[in-house]
Amino acid sequence: MRGGALSTDLYELTMMAGYHAAGLMAPATFELYVRNLPPNRAYLVAAGLEQALQYLEHVRFTKEDIEYLRHVPAFSRVRDEFFDDYLPAFRFSGEVWAVEEGTPVFPPEPLLRVTAPLPEAQLAETALLAHVAFQTSVASRAARMVDVAAGRTVVEFGARRAHGIEAGVLAARAAFLAGCHSTSNVEAGRRFDIPVSGTMAHSWVTAFPDERTAFRAFADVFGDRTVILLDTYDTLAAARTVAASGLRPSAVRLDSGDVVMLSKQVRGILDAAGLHETDIFVSGDLDEWRIAEIVAAGAPVGGFGVGAALSTSSDAPSLGAIYKLVEIERSGSPVPIAKLSPGKQTHPGRKQVWRTFHGGTAGEDVIGLADESRPGGRELLTRVMVRGTRARAPRPLAELRDRCRSWLAELPGAVRRIDVPASYPVRLSAALQALIEETSRTASRGG
Repeated sequence: MRGGALSTDLYELTMMAGYHAAGLMAPATFELYVRNLPPNRAYLVAAGLEQALQYLEHVRFTKEDIEYLRHVPAFSRVRDEFFDDYLPAFRFSGEVWAVEEGTPVFPPEPLLRVTAPLPEAQLAETALLAHVAFQTSVASRAARMVDVAAGRTVVEFGARRAHGIEAGVLAARAAFLAGCHSTSNVEAGRRFDIPVSGTMAHSWVTAFPDERTAFRAFADVFGDRTVILLDTYDTLAAARTVAASGLRPSAVRLDSGDVVMLSKQVRGILDAAGLHETDIFVSGDLDEWRIAEIVAAGAPVGGFGVGAALSTSSDAPSLGAIYKLVEIERSGSPVPIAKLSPGKQTHPGRKQVWRTFHGGTAGEDVIGLADESRPGGRELLTRVMVRGTRARAPRPLAELRDRCRSWLAELPGAVRRIDVPASYPVRLSAALQALIEETSRTASRGG
């Protein structure tokens, strides 16, 4: 269920009950960000904001939810007012600032900033992390694959490898946002207006007595949209069958073997039969490094189908995003909050991020306090929700995709390369540095 309030960690709910009992209902601000980049990556692509906002808009406690919580042992001492009055009326009433989906971002820049009464902001943690971290991880990897494909089509093929049906749908969304051409996931196509693509399986070929019959039967149904799978038995023999059959498929697919060598041989067979317009499409355990190898080898391949590497973000399946309290209102005044744990320190105060440019290329990001005045540069966080209501209508995914590609093109080429990428400079403003030092001193004095 999209707004399921119980789709969270128990401690979010126990803290809500505790805040309610302690009277801690004043506004608080949390920020969601990534502390460290995964190996071999130098940037991330923000994604998942739309699902995060949907959650905040629709989160409710049903009668069934409340009845269940009454009988959870952890809540045995919680007063009835929490169940009878607070939870039935619960709605998210806060403000959200966020980075636009498709924006390249870097640690430790906030992707999302939530200000709301403390229990509301606390409850959001699990869902926001799940939505934003997962799609950001997939989008970040998809962007790398689209880059190295160098203009060739990349299709998201990972529904069957995803960690659940809904994960597959959202992975397809994130991959399209970052530049993939289409998806094999039909539900993602319907829900997000993403072009859908598909070919045939080996089972189609083996269901017929021979390949010629299988190919003809498929072409009879799908005409000029036919994509023929060649590697069920013998790839080159299948290519010769296509060439001699009089069929004119839009593409043929290679799913195994030495696809660089085979693609060149298949191209020769097709061209000799006048099938110059029939493209060659490659799939089978692809990732950005394998795609780069195929492109560098000059293989006559027009497109790639990528499965598990996208839908599971297999090289970094857990992004390690965090959601931390950075400010709370006490006695009517905002108080900056920081965690000082070794290796897990957080930065206090509400923040904004500015991106500066040199000749059209991004040169540096500055993380500062939200109320700082910084002339020039692009502000990355914008207000997307006010008093629990969206500040604007959702942008079409195709529009976000176009923006993503243009924003990625602004990054230095050395930052975008897949092997030993260069680090992009991110620094803290002087005002934020001063607040960090003051907050640390105050904490060390015990008040």
